[in-house]
Amino acid sequence: MLKRFQVLLTEWLAEYAQFISQEFDVSFSEAVRILMCIGSIQAIKELSPKYKTKMNVRNVVAAIKKEKNNKSREEITHKLISKAYFETRKAIEFRLAEVRGKNK
Repeated sequence: MLKRFQVLLTEWLAEYAQFISQEFDVSFSEAVRILMCIGSIQAIKELSPKYKTKMNVRNVVAAIKKEKNNKSREEITHKLISKAYFETRKAIEFRLAEVRGKNK
């Protein structure tokens, strides 16, 4: 479920989100969510060395670029975005459980 928030972005960050939006043919909001997911996964990998993920940002971008001129690119892009959401949720749940476990 999506919740509505107002977030202020610096001009350069908004410009990059707009670039991602156009590059991958997704909405601006979707681009911001994608950037947050990728950033979250990378941060959690650094903060929690025990956390292992099957998602590799380089592989995802390479797969999308490979399909750049293919008619199925949109389908592949959305499938990879869904995978990113799933992997990010797992990473966040792992991190929160780890932190909450330490606080007990």
